[in-house]
Amino acid sequence: MDTEEFRLPRSRQANERLHALIPGGAHTYAKGDDQYPEDLAPVISHGRGAHVWDVDGNRYIEYGSGLRSVSLGHAHPRVLEAVRRELDRGSNFVRPSIMEVEAAERFLDTVPTAEMVKFAKNGSDVTTAAVRLARAVTGRPRVALCGDHPFFSTDDWFIGTTPMSAGIPAATTELTVAFPYGDLAATEELLTRYQDEVACLILEPAAHTEPPPGYLAGLRELADRHGCLLVFDEMITGLRWSEAGAQGLYGVVPDLSTFGKALGNGFAVSALAGRRELMEWGGLRHCGDRVFLLSTTHGAETHSLAAAMAVQTTYVEEGITAQLHALGERLAAGVRSVAAGMDVGEHLVVRGRASNLVFATLDENGRPSQEYRTLFLRQLLAGGVLAPSFVVSSALDDADIDRTVEVVAQACAVYRKALDAADPTPWLGGRPVKPVFRRQA
Repeated sequence: MDTEEFRLPRSRQANERLHALIPGGAHTYAKGDDQYPEDLAPVISHGRGAHVWDVDGNRYIEYGSGLRSVSLGHAHPRVLEAVRRELDRGSNFVRPSIMEVEAAERFLDTVPTAEMVKFAKNGSDVTTAAVRLARAVTGRPRVALCGDHPFFSTDDWFIGTTPMSAGIPAATTELTVAFPYGDLAATEELLTRYQDEVACLILEPAAHTEPPPGYLAGLRELADRHGCLLVFDEMITGLRWSEAGAQGLYGVVPDLSTFGKALGNGFAVSALAGRRELMEWGGLRHCGDRVFLLSTTHGAETHSLAAAMAVQTTYVEEGITAQLHALGERLAAGVRSVAAGMDVGEHLVVRGRASNLVFATLDENGRPSQEYRTLFLRQLLAGGVLAPSFVVSSALDDADIDRTVEVVAQACAVYRKALDAADPTPWLGGRPVKPVFRRQA
């Protein structure tokens, strides 16, 4: 489809309605229409498998489904069957349901490095609970987070460190310090500088690059030596790296870890897991001060826990993690091949583990460019590919991958023209896409 002919009139109207009633026009900033080319932000009607349809009737091959949460594909039959079994049985009671202990047993069987688990609804709640627990256990005020990782929580301890820090007291932000990924010496210097002040080190155990040899084990040793807790944010790595997350793949056991996203295949469920002696601080069977760890009315809705159990069973029985890697490898190879063939291989760069691919768009000088990202996204959308990233779901098939590579090849031809002109402006169709974290709207 010619991008000049590609229009989304109903989506545009729906976006206006969204902005009139919902701040930002979406419930997650990463889904905002500012993340897409001007007037080309599809509003979704429905999805099935690896495809979604917008309100204008266009069908897309979708990547990064639900911000990485729908890793089995939309409306997965095995997950829906588990959910439907619970819907007629009630979803929330005045006492725990038997589903809560069954879901906990299933989770701890899947992640055997943890000894206890508590469920919630979103990632921010469980990462903040981990931080609170670390502060209570150690009696220390500071949090050390990996400054190379983009997001940990909507709560003040993290958001205060971003450009969107309005409304957060400086005194709160000053208690959060950052260390660089992969640099043990810098992390030890930080822990020495704030001796006996750091409650925990929190990081994604892996991201767009593999951890350097010995790095995670080195962090484990540093945390033990300096008396702080090691917390793995496994929102993305959980299930996608292995059924037991990055800790299961790399063999380094954190004190606490947090899971979400893929855990529910789109249903709202997250988890805080960890060592029993730590998690019990948030329980009733210890003699110290009580920690208000997690207490959520909807944290144990039966249908979401049923979804999580079905997801974990599907991953284990069907080898989903291996499928994700195979699909990602096929996609990465195809994109790199056509990009090289169009002589843009040094400008359109695919990065990350095969199960969690992202792409970088670089300008004629090799610098990251929102303008070239806009050009690329516009071409993909016109070709029926919705891809803020190249993160795969297991619902994709070879035909989807091959079609995606064809569309990428067409986009690369335009990318080459823009590079030759040293000006992508004629192909943007309006303002460039914007970074999520920025001070001004």
